[in-house]
Amino acid sequence: MNVLAHALLAGNDAGLRLGGVMGDFVRGTPDESLPVRVRDGIYLHRAIDGYTDTHPLVRKAREAMPPPFRRYAGIFLDVWFDHCLARDFASYCPTPLEAFSDNLRAEMHAADAILPDGLKRFLLYMDAHELPAGYADLERVAAALGGLSRRLSRANPVGESVPLLIEHDAMLRETFAAFFPQLQAFAANWVAAR
Repeated sequence: MNVLAHALLAGNDAGLRLGGVMGDFVRGTPDESLPVRVRDGIYLHRAIDGYTDTHPLVRKAREAMPPPFRRYAGIFLDVWFDHCLARDFASYCPTPLEAFSDNLRAEMHAADAILPDGLKRFLLYMDAHELPAGYADLERVAAALGGLSRRLSRANPVGESVPLLIEHDAMLRETFAAFFPQLQAFAANWVAAR
């Protein structure tokens, strides 16, 4: 899952939402100086990633990708699933996508003092491309995948995955529609247990 999904799965808790977005930018044990709910959000992010990576539907979707894409499918499917979520956001959230996206960025800006440097840079990119709402737009998805590809340490096909994703879009949308409600239930149960 990517930024939009992590923010939505955090529910109405701004601390969890901020931690959910921070999750990809924090390694190891979160700093004790962070608010408790932000730290919980980082752990929620990791739980969501673990659930997603091991889910049979997601595994089947990764395995449907041909070599050499299969090895990197976890990376580009995270972005594509945010694209699926953005395209059908009204089915999952009563807040309009643009308002949700604007509010998330505003919360992130308000928390600037505790954001990791990498997330501060990413927030500038989010502002420039109106993310995460921009994930509804195929050109922004392609740009995001190109950026991810360039940040990986070795040569990879992530930046060239959009034609393959378009080719498999019907299957991936079906996978997402079946999987995401299960992920929502998992996240809600995780939050309720805290």
